[in-house]
Amino acid sequence: MGIMPIHERLAELWTIRERRSLTEDEQCDFEHCLAVNAAHCRRLANLYNLSLLASMTGDHEWQHDICSKIEKLDGPPPAFRNR
Repeated sequence: MGIMPIHERLAELWTIRERRSLTEDEQCDFEHCLAVNAAHCRRLANLYNLSLLASMTGDHEWQHDICSKIEKLDGPPPAFRNR
């Protein structure tokens, strides 16, 4: 997976924060990026856990469905696309 726009913005804000304090808008954006990233990671972790469960129970159809969902999350998180 390539770098996602949310990570590019986080890196940009982190770099700015190293040089000066973030403005109120930048701080809001930084916190929003962190929240979206955390939600995206939780969604992926949940899907990976479900995939493992499907594998352990031998439910290949369910596992295929879960893997399709994982592949769809390979891009920017939905909340970031709509910003």
